[in-house]
Amino acid sequence: MHKEFRVIAVVKPGFLTSVQDRGRYGIAGLGVGHAGAMDDVAARLANALVGNARDDALLEITLTGPTLRCETDTVVALTGAELDARVDGAPLPAWRPVPLVRGSVVVCGGMRRGARAYLAFAGGIDVAPVLGSRSTDLNAAIGPFGGRALAAGDLLPLGRPRRTLPSRAPAWSIASPRWFDPASPLPLRLVDGAHTGALTEASRAALATREFRVAADSNRVGFRLDGPRLELAHPLELVSEAVAAGTLQLPPGGQPIALAAEHPTTGGYPRIAHLIAVDRARLAQRRPGDAVRFAWCDPREADAARRARESMLQCIEYECDYRLRAL
Repeated sequence: MHKEFRVIAVVKPGFLTSVQDRGRYGIAGLGVGHAGAMDDVAARLANALVGNARDDALLEITLTGPTLRCETDTVVALTGAELDARVDGAPLPAWRPVPLVRGSVVVCGGMRRGARAYLAFAGGIDVAPVLGSRSTDLNAAIGPFGGRALAAGDLLPLGRPRRTLPSRAPAWSIASPRWFDPASPLPLRLVDGAHTGALTEASRAALATREFRVAADSNRVGFRLDGPRLELAHPLELVSEAVAAGTLQLPPGGQPIALAAEHPTTGGYPRIAHLIAVDRARLAQRRPGDAVRFAWCDPREADAARRARESMLQCIEYECDYRLRAL
């Protein structure tokens, strides 16, 4: 019996397109970073829209997107930043499942707002896991395709869908969250870090009241933030200690760095604050030149925000599952 060849062909890779999932857990002690999707919420919702598991692999698209050719029928969902994407010349709607037939060509252009979009395929991208994950760590060169971004000629194998999916685009969609809007006045929330107390009073106040901008050399390792120079009240002599996504480090130049998905597992700069988990997705959607403002919060507020977001996401996942089963 003929076996269907379920792949997506990469015609053009775009600026920076990579395979990601939720990342690698439990091996930071071996010096292996987490990696995974920068905007974990958008990635999770893209998978929900096509009936995938939360950890199925998908594409993370940065700033400008790829051109892809479907070598099989499939269903896709586009989430995250507002990406100009088209299928055979027609607009590809976001935040809903969209069936594609074999031979369809998806052309992704630039982003009107935000920095990262996610494209999920029913069944997930079925590349071989490396160290327990299908995510690409570009900095460490770990993951599919030798740990690099996609290139023209790459073939993305697809897994088998978990359920029968629609042959026509359904009328329903989910609401598009607006955390990637660079004009949003909502600040990103910080909790104290190990060395917050070493900041001068003026620097601690500036961190929560002054505007910073994402520097041009920001990437999946971290966001360098241009703005007021932050200073320590007294010098610190530190050994390298564990760091995490969201840690704000203060290099000698006084411009903070917010660590992101491909952060190193240890760092020797003062850890002056930590971005709460809920707001990391919002920072992930800021592009170079975008403004960033911070506000201090306490750990109880951070935990309440995390629980509220998780409840919301579970409700959306349940709704997607229910609607897909009803088709």
